[in-house]
Amino acid sequence: MTDLSYDDADDPEVVDYDGDQLDLAERLSLRRVAGMSTQLADITEVEYRDLQLERVVLVSVWTQGTQADVDNALAELKLLAETAGSDVLEALVQRRSHPDPATFIGRGKVDELREVVIATGADTVICDGELEPAQLRNLEDRVRVKVIDRTALILDIFAQHAKSAEGKAQVELAQLQYLRQRLRGWGGNLSRQAGGRAAGGAGIGGRGPGETKIETDRRRIRIRIQMLRKRLREMDEVRATKRQERQRNDVPSVAIVGYTNAGKSSLLNRLTGAGVLVEDALFATLDPTTRRSESSDGRIYTLTDTVGFVRHLPHDLVEAFRSTLEESVLADLLLHVVDGSDPDPEGQIRAVRTVLGEIGASDVAEQLVINKIDRADAAALTALRSQYPDAVFVSARTGAGLPELKERVEQRLPRPSVAVRALVPYDRGDLVNKIHQFGEFVSQEHTPDGTLLDVRVNPDLAAELAAFVVAD
Repeated sequence: MTDLSYDDADDPEVVDYDGDQLDLAERLSLRRVAGMSTQLADITEVEYRDLQLERVVLVSVWTQGTQADVDNALAELKLLAETAGSDVLEALVQRRSHPDPATFIGRGKVDELREVVIATGADTVICDGELEPAQLRNLEDRVRVKVIDRTALILDIFAQHAKSAEGKAQVELAQLQYLRQRLRGWGGNLSRQAGGRAAGGAGIGGRGPGETKIETDRRRIRIRIQMLRKRLREMDEVRATKRQERQRNDVPSVAIVGYTNAGKSSLLNRLTGAGVLVEDALFATLDPTTRRSESSDGRIYTLTDTVGFVRHLPHDLVEAFRSTLEESVLADLLLHVVDGSDPDPEGQIRAVRTVLGEIGASDVAEQLVINKIDRADAAALTALRSQYPDAVFVSARTGAGLPELKERVEQRLPRPSVAVRALVPYDRGDLVNKIHQFGEFVSQEHTPDGTLLDVRVNPDLAAELAAFVVAD
């Protein structure tokens, strides 16, 4: 068996290849810490407790698949909770044909969950699935602590990691779309009718004394959603303008896609020296980063790092991030990065391809990249090599396999469509430079009258060379 162990101190390739990582230092400085006490002892009403994802209990319903699938799902939920700043105390699994329509888990399991919450002093229960509003309310009533589902957890992580104006707007839109159907209060306080003067106390814009608080809140959410969608459309126009500039020059684009924490940002840093944030956490990257790269023959292309996918990615997130995900749809090549050290890499591949199909990117050319081979088991790598013979096996951390990956990317980049034979005068060096950047040389010969070129170029550049075309 091949020994894949190594020492960072003995490998100069591993040192500081990700840049200074100032963004990572800033994020770590704001990391949450565990609380000093529980709120169960002195606060009895859920609505008066703070939303603290610090001490949590995980709950899952096993409806299909094997025990290994359940264990992998719970392990991923644990990583999600820890990324959000939680301390996972316990996990409960119930085998059912389908989730309970009232409380997600059965009545007996709810009582057991309540006992576990009291014994551990947990503040929050996280359910592995998207709960209906009635399930959230009923489970909260019986457990007497804050209950959130997988979707709310992912939205919380996105809210913590969003940095750009577009990313923050996209996350807020997804949160409001999720919240709109799940507004709830304790003791029916949101069902009370507004009272007082000036449109029932709601001020200008209210619907009168008969409007309830929940109706007012839903209306305000709808107005905010409309404003956010308008703002995102304006931001999308800026992104589209930049994209059109690249398309006008026929600059090939390569999008790096894959499961969250598969090593996409590290791979981008290795290939381009971008220095984008790298963290061993789920959904560390939200905002796409596009960097210029150059092939061995001088052709320019772009590499774009995109947001990571996950199993059962919330639909609201897919819709909110659709403009960002279009970078994958409009790319010429997808680098599908897979974590080779994960217990279920095939599941990662299926989950990513499912999301790509939802956004309309399933027809884009795909190059499978198995990353983290320095951490993966040798037997697992052998199985992956036999199952995916066309995949490239790399380690973004050590640099292993990267030359082969670069060569494979260059081979699969789209070739210019128009073949031209032209005699370019020596005073038109600008045309030769454009061919170096956006075209492909077949042959080049220097003559007394100029440079005789056999090239392949895009239609726009072919039109500029039309005046110098010569017969074969």
